[in-house]
Amino acid sequence: MHTHAIPDTIAHELLAIADAAPLLVFLFDGDDRLRYANDAFRSSFALAPDAFPSWSELMTHCHTEKVGALINTPDFPTWLASARSRRGKSPYRAFEADLCDGRWVWITETLRADGWMLCIGSDITDLKASGRALRQSRDLAIRAAQTDALTGISNRPHMTAQLEQRLAQVRQRSQMCGIALIDLDEFKCINDRYGHPSGDLVLQHFARTVQQALRHEDGFGRVGGEEFLLLLPRIDTAGMEAIIRRIMALLRDASPLPAHPEFRFTFSAGLGVLLPHDTPSTAYSRVDKAMYQAKAAGRNGFRWAQA
Repeated sequence: MHTHAIPDTIAHELLAIADAAPLLVFLFDGDDRLRYANDAFRSSFALAPDAFPSWSELMTHCHTEKVGALINTPDFPTWLASARSRRGKSPYRAFEADLCDGRWVWITETLRADGWMLCIGSDITDLKASGRALRQSRDLAIRAAQTDALTGISNRPHMTAQLEQRLAQVRQRSQMCGIALIDLDEFKCINDRYGHPSGDLVLQHFARTVQQALRHEDGFGRVGGEEFLLLLPRIDTAGMEAIIRRIMALLRDASPLPAHPEFRFTFSAGLGVLLPHDTPSTAYSRVDKAMYQAKAAGRNGFRWAQA
């Protein structure tokens, strides 16, 4: 990567070309907020020149206003959680997408180590589409293999793959990455008292709630019945605790069971940091032990794993 600054004249010309290009060019920062979008993108997504939404806000805008990305789902919150679980998890990703105006685009996402993401969309509507059904079936199969069927977020195999990727970055780049194992408190009692369908609603609600507190590069998945794993790159211990406390605060005001508006639930968590000599098994074991310590201390809290 070049470390010298780009001269203002070149930067100006780059932006001028991007603004005039028919390609969709858009850039998100490390907090997954839109920081630049060219005219073609803003026109396609019906965005005002001064609008800089987060990615989640942008997708909500598309779904509500029927502009930009075509989102066909009867359950938008679950769709959003599922899409976020795959977003920003690799340095480069490419996929096909439909727009509400009937166009078909090829999207590339290039992720920098600091979380900034450059996205470029090319109109491929006129290309031969004979193999499209096969490609879509392949993409759906890959997505299904990575997704927890109930909550729509990453499943255990996908989280294990992300954990191996983060461990490699810890060894190669000395890039810090936090890990947290979360277990919902007294979940068996929820199933026993309110029934398993209500238990499913609680799991789905928790998955959507956690996504509100995460960045696009953070990994989040369901790894057991009521156990969830978090991977938090480029963060310190104070930042990790802040995320866990924010999730707890969101749950305090939430009412996941419409038939029982008084119902609330909590969780216990074990927190840790990935170490260069870790394997997925040793990292998981450390935070698993810390999580049970949080349970033993009275639940609704967290404990740090010993290095």
